[in-house]
Amino acid sequence: MDNMQLIQTLREPEKFMQIAIIGGGNFGTAVANIVARNGHKTHLWMRDAEQVQDTLTHRENRRYLPGHKLHDMIHPTGDLALAAQASSLIFVAVPSHSFKQVCEQIAPHIQPSDILISATKGIYADGFRLMSQLLEEYTPSTRVGAISGPNFAEEIADQQYTGTVIATRDATAGSLVQEVMRSDTVRVYASSDVYGVELAGALKNIYAIICGLAAGLGVGQNTVGLLITRALAEMSRFAVSMGGNPFTFLGLAGVGDLLVTCSSPLSRNYQLGFKVAQGLSVEQASDDLGKLAEGVFTLEVVFAKSKERGVYMPLVDGLYQILYQGAGISEVISQLMGSDEGADVEFADPAVWLNNDSDERAK
Repeated sequence: MDNMQLIQTLREPEKFMQIAIIGGGNFGTAVANIVARNGHKTHLWMRDAEQVQDTLTHRENRRYLPGHKLHDMIHPTGDLALAAQASSLIFVAVPSHSFKQVCEQIAPHIQPSDILISATKGIYADGFRLMSQLLEEYTPSTRVGAISGPNFAEEIADQQYTGTVIATRDATAGSLVQEVMRSDTVRVYASSDVYGVELAGALKNIYAIICGLAAGLGVGQNTVGLLITRALAEMSRFAVSMGGNPFTFLGLAGVGDLLVTCSSPLSRNYQLGFKVAQGLSVEQASDDLGKLAEGVFTLEVVFAKSKERGVYMPLVDGLYQILYQGAGISEVISQLMGSDEGADVEFADPAVWLNNDSDERAK
């Protein structure tokens, strides 16, 4: 059966497939519930054997998504090989720092025709690679992509209305993901700009920390508006330097995710910034949260890459000084307010970026 036939089959009642979610955190669990409610047998892989047993016993991921029962079609497991071999569509939802290792572990169990979708927002420091690039490099799958957008796991689990983006250069694979994820409360939009969608999802975590800092200082709404729009300018500027399309940043994966993450205490990155503004160190704030926020890792690699490429990113510079160089928040604010304003909208003229070499992203 080819993939177009499979998509048509999925639209028929009582015709389903097996899907694996690799990663038993809050977002992986939320995605598992989405696809399971659509009738698909879903293997939810968790690294920790105790967590697997607890989840099986209580039919709830009490560690990462408490208060939300698992659908009956979800099968928690600690057997990575079983989950991967049984499934032709696999979502990988593990932290960015362990993503490469998981790719290597599942690789022997993957077929070239299997569809692998990253559900992780981050950047792998070695070689500045995004998660879909790791899937391409370390697994035999020729059909990879990523989902991204304003998607808090808790709200998805509560079945509140949300939208996400499936980004893949394989249109048939993208259509398949849309079919298994869409529901009365989930809209799934398509994009072929995998790099741009993933980069937007990773970069916004940095600015969520900044907005959390601002909230902790008690700033007004004018300041929040300034921070979010300048964050979008920096994200777009950096994307173009890497060969990306700035217009991708105007969609759900860019503006949508940026607005949500920079304005909600549900964001771990926002919470970390807020705690730092209250006087905690990054380590103390991370201990309070239970784990290090993804934006802390991303900040370090983006700061280095922006210096390497000569990209003007004053907000990234300022946050790096605070978190890694011990600079005072007031000192950095004064520095930022005294910096060059430049243009408000830099890419109104497509000639500025259309001729940018797309091969730059590989450097």
